[in-house]
Order: sequence, then structure tokens, then C-alpha cells
Amino acid sequence: MTINQFKTEALANLNALSPSANLDIQVFLEYSLGFNKTEILLKRDFEIPEINLQWLKDAVEKRKTGLPVAYITGHKEFFGYDFIVSPAVLIPKPDTEILVERSLELIKNRISRNPEKLFNICDMCTGSGCIGLSVLKNLMDSGIELDKLPKVTFVDISQSALEIARLNFENLLCLDSFSDEKKSLIKNRVRFIQSNLFEMVPWKFDYILTNPPYIPHKMVEELLKDGRSEPRLALNGDVSINGEKARKPDGSLRNDGLEIIRNMMPQIREHIGTYGRILMETGEYNAEETAALAEKWGFKTCIHKDLEEQLRVVEMY
Repeated sequence: MTINQFKTEALANLNALSPSANLDIQVFLEYSLGFNKTEILLKRDFEIPEINLQWLKDAVEKRKTGLPVAYITGHKEFFGYDFIVSPAVLIPKPDTEILVERSLELIKNRISRNPEKLFNICDMCTGSGCIGLSVLKNLMDSGIELDKLPKVTFVDISQSALEIARLNFENLLCLDSFSDEKKSLIKNRVRFIQSNLFEMVPWKFDYILTNPPYIPHKMVEELLKDGRSEPRLALNGDVSINGEKARKPDGSLRNDGLEIIRNMMPQIREHIGTYGRILMETGEYNAEETAALAEKWGFKTCIHKDLEEQLRVVEMY
């Protein structure tokens, strides 16, 4: 079967089931064959090897169930970097890049003003590690000397998520390309902690960066009906500190997506250092409520908008 024949067949299978059928097929072909977009266009009569064709057909069948393309390929680009993903972690979203951009702006400024200070960063609810690792990788790419890099602590309640974050650390930072001495220095700049929020985290930080679960319970159930298979644990914000369904004082179930953030606020207060900053992603529907919660704990706040001009990242200081 040629590339063109496969595209025609796959489109007929996916067109009614995926809102991005053409793009899905393009990504599958690029991933399977190692061709770029131009090569796929020019090699429309290229005969796909049987082993690749079987993978491509399987990929289309998986996509028909609603499984995201990133979980099928095992990769997702974020902030210009290639991240390994699996159903153990949320797929990195473009809107989260706003948090990374603002973090880098703040951190680079402080490093330039305090070149001798070693800063400490916490990536809470890290998942794939995309926030903390994008910050660390960008600082390295910007020419920050290895011995000036911040120490980054990656925290998640899920051991499976932390395993993905570790893989991304090793792959993204290309550790094998460094000398043993430099490799050791970079490894000493990170730590991975399994913890229910800050329960197992004893340190204070200059920056706490976090994309916690913030989606209301009922909305989570609706989202997962499409077969996307993203981990409920990383989506549902209406979970108590004990992992149970959060309830209001009157006993009714909460459905605002803010319970985890409510529990996190006093812990953030305890773990943020002097002059520290917190950047937290929230939903456009509860960003203002998140800011109000932060202000109750003594923080000043501002809210940054995402690519669609929706309220997205709450900055606290």
C-alpha cells in the first residue's frame, strides 16, 4: 500500500470520528516512517513496508476508540521539546506553556541579579515533568552554567507518573552526551519525590510551579466519555486530602474543582521561601476563585491569560 492509498483509507475510517483526522494521519505517518511533512507529500507513491503498515493500521483503530494521538505514538511536543507520554500522565497542553514562559522570565531575571545564589524550584503534581524540565532545559539552552542551574524537585502522588518524568529527564537533557562529571552535576540538580502534595517534601522553595487537578468532578466524567484515557487522578480537582470525594460542610458533594487547591494553599504558604513566587494553572472557570483563595492565605495575585485569552495561570507572591 502506498502512502496516498493509506491516507485515503485512513481518512475514510477517521473522518467521522476525529475532528483532526488529516492531522492525526499525518502525525502517524511522520512517526512511523520518519518522514517530514514535505517528504510525505512528495513520496505519495512510496510503498509502505509491511511492518510500518501494520503499525499504522493499528494506530488508526486505536484512534477510532478516542485514544489521543500522543498516547498512540508515546510522544508529545511541548515548549519545542519532545516529551514521552503514556496514559499514566496528562498530555502536555499548549496553554501550559504560558506558565513556563512566565516562570522563565522570573527565574532568569533573578539569576542575573543573584548569580551566586542557587535557587530551588518545586514542580508540584509534575506528571510528565513537562513544566520543570522545560524550565531546566531552557535555562541550559540559554547558556546558564551547569553549576548555576536551579535545583528542581519533581513531586507527584503517582509513582507511574514519576517514572515517565524520570525518562523525560534522561532523554530531554541528553545526559549521555555529557562527561561523567557534568552528568553527575546535572543529576544532582534534580530529585523525584512521591508525595501527596507536600506531605513528604520538607524543603522551602523560591518557586513553586504547578498544574494541579482542577476540573470539577462532573466535568471530568463528561470529558472521559470520549475515550481519551487521561488519568482521572490528574484531572479531578474535587478530591479530598484522603483521596475521597470532597464534600461541603452540609455533606453535599463539591463540584468546583478547587478542593485540591484548597488543601494545597496552606502547604504552599509553609513551603514558599522569602520573596518566593508561585505559578499555578487553573481552569478559566475557577481562576478567580483560586486567586481569592490565595489572597485569603496572604498572597498578592495576578492572573495570566492563555492563548485563547482565557484566564489560566494564577501568579502568587
